[in-house]
Amino acid sequence: MSELRDKLRRVGLRPTRQRVSLGWLLFGKGDRHITAEMLFDEATRARVPVSLATVYNTLHQFTEAGLLRQLAVDGAKSYFDTNPTEHHHFFLEEEGELVDMPSSGISVADLPQPPEGMEVAGVEVIVRLRRKGA
Repeated sequence: MSELRDKLRRVGLRPTRQRVSLGWLLFGKGDRHITAEMLFDEATRARVPVSLATVYNTLHQFTEAGLLRQLAVDGAKSYFDTNPTEHHHFFLEEEGELVDMPSSGISVADLPQPPEGMEVAGVEVIVRLRRKGA
């Protein structure tokens, strides 16, 4: 817990009880992909008294501070990745689950020129998968 408090302070976030509790749930299980609703359910089961709005706010604060990456996969759903480094994903459509893609074997080349005054900040590849015959 003290490591998490220090981590929050280093990125400029005050380690409130709710941030620390949600951070413990988020980062205590290794690299993972989670939605706000999934984290809210985990918090409820762990008896962490937070609202869904607080979960959303905390996830966005953690993302802005560089602790998480937000991935828009479905139009209505965002996933948050506890591994904020640039990497690619498979999206398992039937399960609604994101899985890290192995880093080898993918290359992105020949990107179009960005509009005037803009530069490419990063490239994210999400490959959608479904079972054969589905």
